Amino acid sequence: MGKRDYGIIAAVAEGSIAEREGIRPGDQMISINGHALRDVIDYRFYGAEEELEIVVERDGQQIALQVERSYDEDLGIEFAAPTFNGIRRCHSHCAFCFIAGMPKGMRPSLYVRDDDYRYSFLFGNFITLTNLTEADWRRLAEQRLSPLYVSVHATDLALRRRVLGNPAASDVMDQLRRLGQLGIQLHTQVVLVPGLNDGPALAQTVADLATLHPAVQSIAIVPVGLTRYHRCDLRPYRPDEAGPVLDQISAWQRAYRRQHGLNLVYASDEWYLLAGHEFPPADEYDGFPQLENGVGLTRVFLDEWEEARLRIQGSISVSSPIIRAYRNSVNPQDSLSYSSTTEQSPYNIKAGKIILVCGTLIAPLLERIGAELGQLTGLGVEVIPVVNEFFGPTVTVSGLLTGGDVVAALQQRIGEGRDLGDAVFLPRTLFDAAGEVTLDDMTPLEIGARLGTRVEVAGAMGELTDLLASIS
Repeated sequence: MGKRDYGIIAAVAEGSIAEREGIRPGDQMISINGHALRDVIDYRFYGAEEELEIVVERDGQQIALQVERSYDEDLGIEFAAPTFNGIRRCHSHCAFCFIAGMPKGMRPSLYVRDDDYRYSFLFGNFITLTNLTEADWRRLAEQRLSPLYVSVHATDLALRRRVLGNPAASDVMDQLRRLGQLGIQLHTQVVLVPGLNDGPALAQTVADLATLHPAVQSIAIVPVGLTRYHRCDLRPYRPDEAGPVLDQISAWQRAYRRQHGLNLVYASDEWYLLAGHEFPPADEYDGFPQLENGVGLTRVFLDEWEEARLRIQGSISVSSPIIRAYRNSVNPQDSLSYSSTTEQSPYNIKAGKIILVCGTLIAPLLERIGAELGQLTGLGVEVIPVVNEFFGPTVTVSGLLTGGDVVAALQQRIGEGRDLGDAVFLPRTLFDAAGEVTLDDMTPLEIGARLGTRVEVAGAMGELTDLLASIS
């Protein structure tokens, strides 16, 4: 094991055990109780004892520390990376791989085709199980890393190998069965491609996976997403095809709810938006096991809007402009006269008109909610769907818009003599996990500067209305 394989400590919490023992940022943690550390999982697993011998390396010298802790006491260490020997890369070549369909010139991290079971356990990343070694299986048996998130796509071995572009792929049913026998829970997904793994092939896949319940806790059906750069003879689903897929899924859900007490199979949000169907109630999602995979996010969004609507009607402070606008809703011009300047922004803010930016898929739904917000408050609310020119117009979700496309669309509006209102609200999914930069490395502040207006970021309608209420 080389020096680069050890876990570099990025930060030590003030007043923590690690600080008390003299551990410093920049140290490299080598082992705990004689176990060499491969990642933060090992650190947590082997560091769960009350008495620890921790070996760190500093300036080429190894230091052994004897540490005592209570079971519920954290050592207070943050590592520079979750895995200490890099990230396991994907061995497959799916024709619809989104990363393979990315243009050149973006930040390097966006091109990493990870297929690492550790990232699946830590962060919910989907993996194919095609690169597991026997050493990995022994570790899974020892540490019971659960749950894991698995891209199945098809259970028929020949078809799965074709979908993955990997003739060496193992039988996924055998692998899932083995994981279940280890007590590991599994969340699975099928990326559905017209004419490839849908129809009877999908029926077989769902039926096969259902036989592995309760080890298999959920099965998500997700429509393929293709950029303008993809190099394959594939196409996305049409609106008229989404309804029959939902009908197929609904029939399975009814059967599995009778059999298992849960739907087990879930359609991602794109199907409902594409078909123009209403979303199921929250209890139909059985605790939202695949929320980060876009299964139920819109239902959560709708329910949060309902809560925000009730707050607008009775719970927001009367001194806030959104309530002043609501009180003046019988004469909307009164609400348009309010203006204020905040310390956070150089722009003059008027609680009169706001712009909501989104992708084209969710625009009709957001327009409906924007109209309700306007009726409740007297605010002018306009939804601007942005066509994805960067990846291509077939990419319709808000989370894959770039800052450049947003700026171009709104600048075009300015050029046509139409204003941007008093504030532009961008969806949080437009930015990275930290909420700092878009896919093309633009910050909210930079977008606002280019547009010459106030820009806010909101992840839900409740957050948006709270931001409006803070304008004073």
